[in-house]
Amino acid sequence: MPASIVKNRKTLAVTPLRRDALAILEAGIRAVDSGLALRRAVRRDGDVLRAGGKRFRLDRYRHVYVIGIGKAAARSALALERILGPHLTGGIALDVQHVRTRRIKSIAGSHPFPSLPNMQATGEIMGLLKHVDSRDLVIVVVSGGGSALLCWPHKLKCDDISALTRALMAKGATIQELNTVRKHLSEIQGGQLARLAHPATVLGLVFSDVPGDDLPIVASGPTYLDTTTAADARRILTKYHTLRTCRLPHCEVIETPKDPLFFRRVTNVLVASNALAAAAMRHEARRRGYRARVFSTALTGEARDVGRLLADLPRPGEALIAAGETTVTLRGKGRGGRNQEAALGALASLPDDGLVLACASDGIDNGPHAGAIADAVTRAHAARGRLSPAAFLVRNDSFAFFEKTGDAILTGVTGVNVSDLFLSLRRAPPRRT
Repeated sequence: MPASIVKNRKTLAVTPLRRDALAILEAGIRAVDSGLALRRAVRRDGDVLRAGGKRFRLDRYRHVYVIGIGKAAARSALALERILGPHLTGGIALDVQHVRTRRIKSIAGSHPFPSLPNMQATGEIMGLLKHVDSRDLVIVVVSGGGSALLCWPHKLKCDDISALTRALMAKGATIQELNTVRKHLSEIQGGQLARLAHPATVLGLVFSDVPGDDLPIVASGPTYLDTTTAADARRILTKYHTLRTCRLPHCEVIETPKDPLFFRRVTNVLVASNALAAAAMRHEARRRGYRARVFSTALTGEARDVGRLLADLPRPGEALIAAGETTVTLRGKGRGGRNQEAALGALASLPDDGLVLACASDGIDNGPHAGAIADAVTRAHAARGRLSPAAFLVRNDSFAFFEKTGDAILTGVTGVNVSDLFLSLRRAPPRRT
């Protein structure tokens, strides 16, 4: 039996409903394991690499490089070293974790806000790309978290990008809005990586963490021809009153590459998404006797409101599964993540036979907690500690609440990132005899 992904499973699994919920969550995370997903999407037969319905003759390339960006980069680098074997020249994997690799340099950076180490690593990636030509193949693993990890701003510092990111997140900007701005402040995102790699052949392997799988938004689309404009970015900055955060008149917003020439030798392939995780969760829920359905794989909205919605929907014996990315508009000065806020928002609406679980697939919900469970057990823990869920919600302090009740989910860094996973369960009524 594989080791549990949830590190504190024994502490959490105190009821049959909780045991079912944790097993369903783990089925979803296992389904999008980076190595497993890559082996499904990419295959090498001798000198031929197959991906996305295309064949790449590895023996015809002078060099084969791997560039990994985001929270799936490190484990993907390990998998690609095995898949490519002697054909691999080298590369760089920029992730939140460091792994021991043989030919690909593994670098750990910061997230969700960029830092100097991120910029130094990005500089190394750009330096590598400057030396490729039409005889080379560049395989780019693109995954969630890449927008913060990849940092080479135009006429700004990474500290400026961090301040702007914090301001936009605090005001509830969506991932689409946030990454549109990032694209137009960067010299490597928004298709700029593809421009730097031109005229090499580029194979983009994308792990989507964006609701609805809007792939050019993932990691701010380094390998995609960007359809947004500098004007779009300026409108978003104006909408959230964040232009002044840059301390420059227009935040130095620039246009992304629009020449199709830079993308003619680029192939992008979806490797994994939250739809795969949701399908695995539905299968596990049905195996456990629930009437299971996927409510949405593009779930968005204010986290606490989404939590209340999920608490109200299921009927007895149902499992409602969802995935996506909510937002938190900061009104207080507490600490928390969007998944913990969603679980806390659900708590007041939950029936006694219900449960809502919200979890970041990457294991990082703005801190060491991956997410949380809300149910009657959580309410009992709160009552015992004389904790008011409503007061913690007002302060946006869900981290502290679940730390005190002991109902936070701990996974550590999972090495995958396909957005957030949600589960709402209702216990089936006892059968009459």
